[in-house]
Parts: sequence; C-alpha cells; structure tokens
Amino acid sequence: MILTVTLNTAVDVTYSVRRLVPHTTHRVREAAERPGGKGVNVARVLAASGRRAVVTGFVGGGPTGARLRELLAAEPVVDELLPVAGDTRRTVAVVDTAGGDTTQFNEVGPAVTAPEWSAFRSHYERLLADAEAVALCGSLPPGVPVGGYATLVRAARAAGVPVLLDTSGEPLARGLAARPELVKPNLAELAALTGSREPLRAAGEARRRGAGTVVASLGAEGLLAVTPDDVWWARPPKRIAGNPTGAGDTVAAVLLDSLTAGTAGAAGTAGAAGTVEKSAVDWPSVLARAVALSAATVAARTAGEFDARVAEELLPRVAVERQPRGAA
Repeated sequence: MILTVTLNTAVDVTYSVRRLVPHTTHRVREAAERPGGKGVNVARVLAASGRRAVVTGFVGGGPTGARLRELLAAEPVVDELLPVAGDTRRTVAVVDTAGGDTTQFNEVGPAVTAPEWSAFRSHYERLLADAEAVALCGSLPPGVPVGGYATLVRAARAAGVPVLLDTSGEPLARGLAARPELVKPNLAELAALTGSREPLRAAGEARRRGAGTVVASLGAEGLLAVTPDDVWWARPPKRIAGNPTGAGDTVAAVLLDSLTAGTAGAAGTAGAAGTVEKSAVDWPSVLARAVALSAATVAARTAGEFDARVAEELLPRVAVERQPRGAA
C-alpha cells in the first residue's frame, strides 16, 4: 500500500459563480464538498489508478471533522486518521466560470497538543510497516513542531520506505535536511527556499540541500524534474483554465505510482537506510502522464478530481525534453 500523510486535513468546499466581483453579493450556481488536504487528494488519484491508498493524519472531533469522515467513507481509500480535540478546518474555492479563475480561502486548522503529536508518531510508525512508499503533504497545523516532517522523513528512512515530501517554508527546509527521495515544490516555494526564481538553479539547490529528486510544478509551464542523472522539462500543449486545487497533488500521486510499481515500472527498492537504489525510471513517460493528469485536474468541475477525457486528449501532446544540467 501507499501511505499518504495529511496533518492538516480539510473539508474542501467549491462554489461556482458566474463572475466573482469584490464587494458584491453572489448567487452560487453550484456547490460541492470533498474530503480534502493534499494527501487526501493524492490518495484519491492513486485509488483511481488502482492502487491501495491509506490516508493518515489528524481529524478534529467537531462537526467539520465528522463531516470529513463521512465524506471520506465514500472514497475508495482507507481511513487511518487519528482524532484530535480541535475541529477540522475548511477550505473554500470560489470558481469564476466566466473568467476561469479561482479564489481560495484556507482556514488554519486545529491546534495539536504534544501528547496528540506523540500518539501520531507512534501510529505512523506502525503504518510504515506495510507501506511501499509514503507521501508527506501540506501545511502543519498549529502545535506540530516546525521540524515535524523531518521527524517523519527520518522514521520512514529508518523503516526502508521511500518518501515524497510536498510542503513549503521552514517545514520544507528542515524536511530536506532529512533527505527525502522526492520533493515536489512549486516555483514560489522553491524561490522562498533558495532565493532564486530561476527554476533550474532553484531545483538544483534543493537537491544539494538533501532531496534525491526535485520535481518542480511550474503552473502553465509544466514540470521540471532534476534527478541524480538528468534534467527533464515537460510542458502541456495549451493552458487549461479552471480550478487548480489538487493539481499538484495529482502530480505527487503519479510520482508515487512510478516510485513503486506504476506506469514507469518499479522505480527501485528501498535500502536499509531508506534510500532508493538507482533504477530505470522512465522519466519522460512519468512526467507526461503527470502533466496531462494535473491539467485534467484543473479542468475538473470539483476540487481534487480530474477529467479523464481531458487527460486522454492531452497525454500524447505533452512535450518532454532533456535539458542541460547547467546550474543544477
């Protein structure tokens, strides 16, 4: 199974309006709810690809947390969330159907106590025993130490389980030092980490800080992958308008699939120290699929889902080119 960790889970609410105009009243044309948080979105895509996905992290004990568990029960994933006293947050995406833009509102999340964090670490280590790979995704709720992801990366490496890390800010900086096999930042997160907005230079710096492979999300410009051996740039054939919520999580799911036994075949085996041995990952195929599916996620009407018809239409048209290593 593949384990996804979402410490700051959410109920994702999507509102569609004809046009978003500040300081006015809007009539919502369509509303939808989904269990959310980055790792939950990753698990949904993995399950749609036929993989067994287990979701863990925190879930609040209030009404939003209860609604999250109710929604999650309808998903083809395994719920291993650990309850905490505070209530789960909501995120609200307002989709402007006329312009194709989305405005996002993210609540903070429940405060996690020291005993709750300690209980989670024990719970996580038990789940690692059956995991092929683990994804550590999203923001940290209040109360979790800023080095929380670094702690979880080290535990996975000790268990011989490869890690994908997808977070930002200081949790990303500290997590890199624990040497995850994959990181998947966007350009803004890379710039905040390294001080450079030049994608290749920033991704190369992230590798030097501890990441095995960096796959950077560049929005409409696609994905840049800096691996131990090569640099690849995958670009979509056209810009897709819509709701970008979950698009990066779709990329993470495809990468996890390739790291274990997905479209690229087995990506290697984890050694005793948790490192992934060099292997023949078909990066052009992996990146093309990731670009097509992430664009299809933007095109979907509801956050965290993807439009399979869009993915099928885009996949053969994604351009993947090897790049000179240069600054990387």
